[in-house]
Amino acid sequence: MNIISEIRVVNTKLAKKLIDTEFYELRISVGNEYRIILFTIDHENLIEATQILLLNGFMKKSTKDYKKEIEKARTILKELTL
Repeated sequence: MNIISEIRVVNTKLAKKLIDTEFYELRISVGNEYRIILFTIDHENLIEATQILLLNGFMKKSTKDYKKEIEKARTILKELTL
C-alpha cells in the first residue's frame, strides 16, 4: 500500500487499471501464485488520487475469475455508497 500511496509512477506489474471498468488491480506475487486485490480511487488518474478503497481480493487461477470478482467489487462499492 505504501508504494501505491507514496510513489507517483507505479509499475503496471504491481497495479493497473482494468479495461472497461472503474477498478484497478493490485498484484501480489507469492511464489508462483498471484493474489489480486481490486480497488477503486477518487480520481480518474492513479497518480492524482488521494484516496484508495480496497474492495475485494482473490487468488488468480485464470482470467475467468475476473468477471465474477469484478461483480463482487461492484456490489461492495454499491453497498458502501448507499
